Amino acid sequence: MRVAIKLAYTGEQYHGFQIQPNIDTIEGYLFSALKDLGIILDSKSSNYISSGRTDAGVHAAGQVVAFNSEKPSISIPRVINSKLPESICAWAHAEVLDDFNPRYDAFSRSYRYIMSGENIDISKIRLASRHFIGTHDFFNFCTNDGEKATIRTIKKIDIRITGPLIKLDIEADGFLWNMVRKIVTALKMVGSGVRDTEWIKQMLNPATYEEGIQSAHPYGLTLMSVNFPNKIDWKVDTYSVRKATELFKEKQLYNRVMSEVYENLIPSNET
Repeated sequence: MRVAIKLAYTGEQYHGFQIQPNIDTIEGYLFSALKDLGIILDSKSSNYISSGRTDAGVHAAGQVVAFNSEKPSISIPRVINSKLPESICAWAHAEVLDDFNPRYDAFSRSYRYIMSGENIDISKIRLASRHFIGTHDFFNFCTNDGEKATIRTIKKIDIRITGPLIKLDIEADGFLWNMVRKIVTALKMVGSGVRDTEWIKQMLNPATYEEGIQSAHPYGLTLMSVNFPNKIDWKVDTYSVRKATELFKEKQLYNRVMSEVYENLIPSNET
């Protein structure tokens, strides 16, 4: 039977999703869990495929992997989670067709980037973001790793303010390496007045204009969902979701406390 699994994880302590020798990766821990449980023997014989990779420091709410297993009864989130670190959580599973490929069957992916709104004009960012929607050559907005086809279609971009933060949600038929993070850098440059929207239009025409820009920090980026044309009957493991929610709330509290600690560590002019 072929099984698909949805994963959530925080990426700051890992060297990315994709398995690599002798370093900690999300996929490395996932493989170990699946093998230890006897769910798969190895990636090749199980036809293991992921929907894509995330870089070091990048998080996910809806990463999707699929594999063949002779033990479908234990190929479920709560069993898999028993062998995973707390920062990696399987939270849904589904029986899928034998030829299901989460990478090539996906018709779109959605990411969210969270950044500081300090000294950023949100109206400028929203105006500039409109130029990215549609089909464009994103050569100037990627780190080229030999990819020849750099044309992608962005389906939608949504930008909103949440307290002191700006949340950018972006959906496209596919993303190039560092594409979202470079788009974020460009929007921040426009929002802070360093560049204008005409520059964005130039950057989207690499046949006549080329310029390299830095990628925004990875810690603000989350893979939110991988979307498929055919309906998949996902079975959400409520126990796993509840345990993950409890853990992430503890981390939220920790980060709030540490935010205050950092404030206290900053020297003031008061004696």
